[in-house]
Amino acid sequence: MPIEDHALVNEFPEFKEDIHQLKMDDAHFRKLYDEYNHLTKSVEKMEQEIIPASTTEEEQLKKQRLQLKDTLQGYIKATRLAAEKA
Repeated sequence: MPIEDHALVNEFPEFKEDIHQLKMDDAHFRKLYDEYNHLTKSVEKMEQEIIPASTTEEEQLKKQRLQLKDTLQGYIKATRLAAEKA
């Protein structure tokens, strides 16, 4: 099964500019973004069997990544909404 690219800009292409701007201007967003990338790389290494892991460990990291992705999406939307109101 091919492994998808889970980079945040691929997950949310409609927010590409927002993601870039937040990475540059918002330290909290950048921290969450970096954590998301770290989780993604860890999952990819497990999927490619570079890092040995049980299915349970891999699934747990995937759940963490999904929760973080939801958090990041909410952050982006809230920031965009605040900018539109300003």
